[in-house]
Amino acid sequence: MDEAFAIARRAGLRVIVEVDPRRFPADHALVTEHPSAFRLHRSAAERAPIDPRKPAPPSGVASARLNDAAAGRVLEEPMRAALAGLVERGADGLQIAGVDRIEPLLLARVTAALRDQAPGLVVIGSGVENIQRAAELAAAVDAFVSSYSAWDGRSEWWFDEAEVLRAAAPMLNEVRSDSRRDAMLLLREAAALGDGFIVPLDVLRRGAPFMDAAADAVRLANEVSGFGGAMRRIGGSTGPVTAVLRSDTADLRKAQKALLIMANASTEEATPPEIARLPSVAAQFTFDSGTEAIAALAPGEVRVLGGTRAPPVKLVQARPLADAAEPGQRLVLEKVSPSVAGGDFPIKRVVGDTICVEATIFADGHEKLAAELRWRAADADEWRSAPMEQLANDRWRAELRIERLGRHEFVVEGWLDRFGGFQRDFGKKVDAGVAEPVDRAEGRQLVEQAADRTKGDLAKALKKQLAAYDKGDDAQKERLLLSEDLRRLMRAADERPHRIVSVAHPIDAERIEARFSSWYELFPRSMSDNPDRHGNFADVIDHLPRVRAMGFDTLYFPPIHPIGRKNRKGPNNTLTPAPGDPGSPYAIGAKEGGHEAIHPELGTFEDFDRLVKAASENGLEIALDFAIQAAPDHPWLEQHPGWFAWRPDGTMKYAENPPKKYQDIVNVDFYGPDAVPGLWEALRDVVLLWVDHGVKTFRVDNPHTKPLPFWEWMIAEVRGRHPDVIFLSEAFTRPTMMYRLAKVGFSQSYTYFTWRDRKYELIEYITELTTEAPKEFYRPHFFVNTPDINPFFLQTGGRPAHRIRAVLAATLSGLWGVYSGFELCDAAPLGPGKEEYLDSEKFQLRARDWDAPGNIIADVRLLNRLRRANEALQTHLNTRFYAAHDENVIWYGKPAPSADGVLREMIMVMVNMDPHHAHACDFEVPLWEFGLPDDAAIGVEDLAAGYRFDWHGKIQHIHLAPDEPYRIWRLVPKEVRA
Repeated sequence: MDEAFAIARRAGLRVIVEVDPRRFPADHALVTEHPSAFRLHRSAAERAPIDPRKPAPPSGVASARLNDAAAGRVLEEPMRAALAGLVERGADGLQIAGVDRIEPLLLARVTAALRDQAPGLVVIGSGVENIQRAAELAAAVDAFVSSYSAWDGRSEWWFDEAEVLRAAAPMLNEVRSDSRRDAMLLLREAAALGDGFIVPLDVLRRGAPFMDAAADAVRLANEVSGFGGAMRRIGGSTGPVTAVLRSDTADLRKAQKALLIMANASTEEATPPEIARLPSVAAQFTFDSGTEAIAALAPGEVRVLGGTRAPPVKLVQARPLADAAEPGQRLVLEKVSPSVAGGDFPIKRVVGDTICVEATIFADGHEKLAAELRWRAADADEWRSAPMEQLANDRWRAELRIERLGRHEFVVEGWLDRFGGFQRDFGKKVDAGVAEPVDRAEGRQLVEQAADRTKGDLAKALKKQLAAYDKGDDAQKERLLLSEDLRRLMRAADERPHRIVSVAHPIDAERIEARFSSWYELFPRSMSDNPDRHGNFADVIDHLPRVRAMGFDTLYFPPIHPIGRKNRKGPNNTLTPAPGDPGSPYAIGAKEGGHEAIHPELGTFEDFDRLVKAASENGLEIALDFAIQAAPDHPWLEQHPGWFAWRPDGTMKYAENPPKKYQDIVNVDFYGPDAVPGLWEALRDVVLLWVDHGVKTFRVDNPHTKPLPFWEWMIAEVRGRHPDVIFLSEAFTRPTMMYRLAKVGFSQSYTYFTWRDRKYELIEYITELTTEAPKEFYRPHFFVNTPDINPFFLQTGGRPAHRIRAVLAATLSGLWGVYSGFELCDAAPLGPGKEEYLDSEKFQLRARDWDAPGNIIADVRLLNRLRRANEALQTHLNTRFYAAHDENVIWYGKPAPSADGVLREMIMVMVNMDPHHAHACDFEVPLWEFGLPDDAAIGVEDLAAGYRFDWHGKIQHIHLAPDEPYRIWRLVPKEVRA
């Protein structure tokens, strides 16, 4: 031991001797003399037979009961003497193991005596876990030793222990020579994370590197010595870097200085800290290297960064005078609904809709409030109004009805209703018999003030009420003040104190076809029914009765303009067309004209006008494709080169949508040298030209690839002149962009329905569209297929798949559409893995047998008939899903609207979404929606087969085979049906 003391002295270190005063040899004289003061460990002699009549001889060690007062009186002096001997030999301090098992007063007496002997003696306790015990022992020791030597550098338990120990006394971290962690890292880390550290001599004997590490640890210990306050771990516990925050005060909220300590446990590679952005507990301090980026820590590095609390932002401004405060600020008006982006964009409705408007309105105190809903058409000066009804939780409600096509707006207004508050409180006093003259006088004063601030007939009527009041007795005065007649007059004369008005919320009122329509798409050029003869508008007229017989009301054409000849595509999108191949109608423009012209082989404008007229006579409306793109020989390239982006070599890049390539198409540049306003106005005028020829519906190709400001401007320009024009967005892209297009003006949109062929996918998607923000502005159009998209579900599912997708589209949304050939189950793919049609009409003429065997025309007719006859099927917003206990069977209802809000009938649809296999399952009949108990009966009408029956009870069973994959029922309570 004397040698160890000498080594420590040369290193400039203090020597701490670890002792356990509780441990005595079992044969010690004190153990023999005072056995009750010890806990003896006995064992039988090795291999000797056990004699139960005799105690086993003592062996090993005995533990002194130093936490027992009686034992302490016996052992106190021997304990002091033994420890004093170590001090005399040169120990600068004692580390007392198991200190929490020593009676605190005993330990205090012993250490006091030792300090009298050696005033600089350091006494350290180890083995304390309980915070109360640590506090009791703190008077006897200078510091506590933590369990640092057993810590893995990551686990949270050590920080819990450190919090307990540091609350009572300084905490020392001990580095053990047998630790599994790197000794030099431990030296630095122990110093940085404690109030001091302890090093065994055998670590220092390892040579100069360890001595240098010890010296570095001493420097770190001195650096952190002023930060004895809070210590918090920050960052995660899984990475190699441990990050700790130490502050200069126990309450971190009051700390002005802090240290950020980071230790890299990896001794092989540099490691960036996990805290690239400091968590909030540390972010309030500004550290030496900043908090945005902290350089990687070298292997085994312990880094300490000093920091100071970042100063708060203070705004010094003159306080406004009380009389300049805004009166309306007493009231709060918020959460107006329906609303799109707080009123930045219009909510979408159709003419005839009733809109329920709600808002949250409240104020300080208990005064009565009043609220009003006001609305008007955009071209009207006068506002219409309706009082709002107060609901629970400060919500107010009123309704307005849209009676004209076009843009409208509404506002919500709230104010303090002083006379209404008077009537409320005065009525209570009268009922309780406690009304006093001063109460009546208060009411009269309010009426008099109203008469003074009004004019004409209203003032005369109020003065007449005052005269009647003055002539009446007390009972008559009370009846007059509480009368509804006076309430009506005072409402008209209300000055609306502390009035607050919401921002104006726009409404876009469209015709019903914006929400409910059935579309049929065909290529006019294929309507000759002869693949060798180009069809024309007269041929289309011949097909109108067929289309209408299927129940469609919108007939949609791809572009009908001249088709470019340069880079023209051949069949199946080949680059080698034969003479006479018609090319893609989306390659718009040739010497015959561009977007404002008609393909010569289709006919003339006179022919087109005859088609529009004939379609109307057949109950059909013509919709055209508005595709803003050009063939390389479009006249605009020569007439308006500034509307396009040219390469340095004078060429132009053709259009792409990887992996698809469109060599026969080039795109305009909306911000080209001459594009604003020339191109923008030209495109607007193209739409207006076709509107003049009777087209009021446009399907817009790929609008998400064109600027949003253009669409907002162009649609407003067109609909400002023709509010009945409808724009359908063909944007298969990100939801954010699809929703934004709806906000800026598109009436309806293609959707992800085309690819949602699993039950959970459809439920999730429809739920989003009907319950979240899009419900106010986004109308989903469920096209089952398009000339561009031949879904794999249809390719592989045959006739059952076509029936499944038809019933889903037609009953889930008010808007659905098919591309011709769907009703014939035409789904031949271009090739394996290709979601395109073989022999696509986009590149060649097609002739079809419109009565081909295996068609689903009967299904289409049925669905469109049911849609026309049942208002419940004319919107997606009323869709409700119910339990059908099979992942392939979807079960949903569409409640019929009613004027009083009472549900009297519901269209119910059940579909087996697996086109290959039959499925059977139990399902729940939503009796509760009708207010019926689970064991009730309900009337059922099969809308496809036309027969009626009853269901008894909530749980029913169904079997759906692929050859009959759906059922459509109408549920009506029996008493309603009767």
